[in-house]
Amino acid sequence: MAAMRFPFLYSLVTRNRRATIFAVHSLLFLLALFGSFLLRFDFRLTAPDKLSWIVLHFLPAAPILLAIKLGVFGFFRLYDGWWRYAGFKDLLGVVKATYVSTLLFFMIVYLQYSLFQGLNQAPLISPGFPRSIYLMDFGLTIGLVGGMRLLARLWNEEMRPISREGVTRLLIVGAGNAGAGLLHEIYRMPAERYVVVGFVDDDPAKQNVRIMSIPVLGTTEELPGICKAERVEEIIIAIPTATRKQIQRVVNLCQGTALRFRAVPSISDLINGKVSVNQIKEVDINDLLGRDPVALDTEGIAAFLKGRSVLITGAGGSIGSEMCRQVAAFAPSRLILLEQAENVLFFVERELRDKFPGMPVVAYICDIADRARTDRIFQDEKPAVVFHAAAHKHVPLMEANPGEAIKNNVFGTKSVADASARAGVEKFVMISTDKAVNPTSVMGCSKRCAEIYIQNLGRHSSTQFVTVRFGNVLGSAGSVVPIFRAQIAAGGPVTVTDDKMVRYFMTIPEASQLVLQAGSMGRGGEIFVLDMGDPVKIIDLARTMITLSGFRPDEDIEIRVTGRRPGEKLFEELSILGEDMAQTPHPKILAWKNVPYDDQRIQEALQLLAGVTDARSPLDVVRALRQIVPEYTPESLAAKPAIQPRIEVA
Repeated sequence: MAAMRFPFLYSLVTRNRRATIFAVHSLLFLLALFGSFLLRFDFRLTAPDKLSWIVLHFLPAAPILLAIKLGVFGFFRLYDGWWRYAGFKDLLGVVKATYVSTLLFFMIVYLQYSLFQGLNQAPLISPGFPRSIYLMDFGLTIGLVGGMRLLARLWNEEMRPISREGVTRLLIVGAGNAGAGLLHEIYRMPAERYVVVGFVDDDPAKQNVRIMSIPVLGTTEELPGICKAERVEEIIIAIPTATRKQIQRVVNLCQGTALRFRAVPSISDLINGKVSVNQIKEVDINDLLGRDPVALDTEGIAAFLKGRSVLITGAGGSIGSEMCRQVAAFAPSRLILLEQAENVLFFVERELRDKFPGMPVVAYICDIADRARTDRIFQDEKPAVVFHAAAHKHVPLMEANPGEAIKNNVFGTKSVADASARAGVEKFVMISTDKAVNPTSVMGCSKRCAEIYIQNLGRHSSTQFVTVRFGNVLGSAGSVVPIFRAQIAAGGPVTVTDDKMVRYFMTIPEASQLVLQAGSMGRGGEIFVLDMGDPVKIIDLARTMITLSGFRPDEDIEIRVTGRRPGEKLFEELSILGEDMAQTPHPKILAWKNVPYDDQRIQEALQLLAGVTDARSPLDVVRALRQIVPEYTPESLAAKPAIQPRIEVA
């Protein structure tokens, strides 16, 4: 700011900053002493009888006191700070240094009396030096030196230039320490970006008070009215301990207003030192749908993975790539990546090499349905642990291409599982889906077939085969959240297939961590089910995302219900309650009790599926799947087998 107004002076001062500060302090010290004499003699130093006091007392005392103060203030490192950031601690330092300086000056004055009397010489400072000068100089020094610092801070905070982006009218939710600290940081910004109109807080004791001159305007229940009356443009939630439900409540209260939402970091991040209170961030849908950090048995997972060769299929996908990151953190002896898509494999391999330079990483482009290629890789690498994340997962696409779902999800899984058994893999963990429960889609049924196969294979192999089921993951490729985000960015409409549809959600890191945990616990044959929390209505998710983007649902951005797509359920079945669920040592992981299929039935099922993978009619695939999975209840293919279903986003 000073650089803009006075560039030459700013440049001169900054180049010789220490000398400038030293000179300013010298002047202030002399002014404090001279001001003390002015006060002592009622500002009448021009009288002849008073001028002698200047010669007798001020002139001898000034160089001694100046030398003492300059030395003591230097000892307390009071020349090093930036005055624009001065605060209470700086003022306390000035008080300490002034107290020590005054005490030393007092001692030196009286010591020199004794010294010069012993030498029968007149002292430098006469015995009649007014004692009131000590006290007045003490107060004036604190006032001038401390006041100069506060004046520099006031200039910096109140005379800031307006930001080029303009000024945003801001409301802070939370009038506690975090809110006050945030306001302090806003005042210290080099350019004025915010006009803080007030606080809101639910604490009755904070109502109708002011914090740094900014009023507390009401409670969170009054948010809509306050935002309208004060023309608020942005809300910052300054409550580090706020739960996701509390943040969701604030967002819900403000639906229908075109506001932007931001928040200070969580209390755990603040305690761990990862961030500071002024590092505000956008409130994201992940903050509202995500859950508390997963408590992991890190020792058990480390014993499972550390120093062992680990292979991950589908390594470039949303789940597969996060599995790579999570596994790499446990220092495997070698990480083997299998992926059909070249580009995503390139990026995840490069990321792992950058983040974990000491860990051997090898990447294979491989279609898991290619049995010969898959088997050769397993024989060469001999992995100890396999995480099988490769799969076709998009429900409408698999309805339109059911044979491909069978090839990849069933026979691709068979290829990897058989290769694992032949290569002597110790543990094989397959990632499945909630759509395998009472499936209504080809994708879900194909994953259930894969579960049946590997569970049976484990009965005849030394390899421990384990399955882990979970629901939707936030932000995965092609999932609803990135689709909604893209639709909002395009101005809408946001498309929802049914206003009654609900889904379970879990973050990608949480899902990956629980897969590792379940894998380390499994002993073979289990189908683990992850606790997905509470289901979320998709239309409510759409409204929340629109609100978080600063728009008004159904006003700025239209929400359009398009009708359910083939294979979609209104409710995914992933209950962790019931007689068919058994507890495990981890509270978020349960085991599904199920009766395994007999060998002959599985072999007949595989032959049946192999005969329909290239069938021209999707109905042939559906009939074959229904013979293997009786609970599979397709909705639309039987009625219109020759029509390709229309693929719509959402």
